[in-house]
Amino acid sequence: MTDEKFFFSTEKLSVGYNGKPLITDITVGLKKGEILTLIGPNGSGKSTILKSITRQLTALGGVVSIDKSDIYKLPPKKLAKQLALVLTERIRPELMTVGDLVSAGRYPYTNYFGRLTQHDREVVRDSLERVHAADLYDRDFSSLSDGQRQRVMLARAICQEPEIIVLDEPTSFLDIRHKIELLDILRDMAKNRGITVIMSLHEIDLAYKISDRVMCVKGDKINALGKPEEIFSDEKIAELYSLTKGGYDTLLGSVELASPEDKGGIDVFVIGGNGCGVPYYRILQRYNVPFAAGILFENDVDYRVAKKLAGTVISAPPFSPPDDDIIEKAEKILEKCRFAVDSGCPIGIINKANEILLEKAKSGGKKIISTLDDVTEVFGK
Repeated sequence: MTDEKFFFSTEKLSVGYNGKPLITDITVGLKKGEILTLIGPNGSGKSTILKSITRQLTALGGVVSIDKSDIYKLPPKKLAKQLALVLTERIRPELMTVGDLVSAGRYPYTNYFGRLTQHDREVVRDSLERVHAADLYDRDFSSLSDGQRQRVMLARAICQEPEIIVLDEPTSFLDIRHKIELLDILRDMAKNRGITVIMSLHEIDLAYKISDRVMCVKGDKINALGKPEEIFSDEKIAELYSLTKGGYDTLLGSVELASPEDKGGIDVFVIGGNGCGVPYYRILQRYNVPFAAGILFENDVDYRVAKKLAGTVISAPPFSPPDDDIIEKAEKILEKCRFAVDSGCPIGIINKANEILLEKAKSGGKKIISTLDDVTEVFGK
């Protein structure tokens, strides 16, 4: 990787254990302030890559460079001024306050006796402020919650004043609020302070939202590397994680469980659209009730979810009423069902066909379900 624009790069990097390569030919370049996220199945080697680019493990081949310098040739203190690491492992320091632990991040800048200057103490306080943990300064670290500990460990990394921060699954053990807060801090550091961020994440929906580059790790080589919009498609994610049941919707950022098993034929027709059908799809899936869904426009959120969960989907191109063939197809499927779900989708000129279906269901003696409680009453026992 010879492009001078890149601040961090790897060139044909090989990583593994006991001299045996796990992943080879890892080549990537990042500019200052860019965020690279590694995604992939458990055990695919994401942590091995991160530990190798931070010298926690010795690389088996290739080069890792920061600002054109080989990291394996940098003195430890100089490397610590350029790169900080936040690991997933829960550390248990004995009798250390938050202030003590974060202050340890200043070791690259202290003298032989490890004494902190006034400037060092100011950096410690500022680091805690930046992760919204200044009030924890005097607390015993072992008394903190997982979310608080993760913020404190990030503060210790920030305290090193690095140009690169590497994080291994930083959102593990965190609830949704603290996940968002942590990633917001990382985004601010990258975009407003020019710090390059390299991390692994299990939450691929968050990886899509925060990353400049995404690396897919699977097998003995990098499965894919590129911008999020190049990486994230339903098909690529399904292939990366070997999904055979359920799936991931890239557009919605949602994970869907497997669709209900169709053992005795479809007996429920959900008349949906405009997002109104989604709650019914999910509750029917929960009760393992196969169903048909329609008539859905192909730019509708209902269509995205129904594709994953419904046994049959009757769809139409967007922006114009369904033609007679589509309506007839829907009517034939509806005729075979005992139940019709009126999801409450507003009826207008474009989706007038749904009103036709609903009237046909009523005149045909179908049992009409119009609330989620109705679904539970009929199928939840």
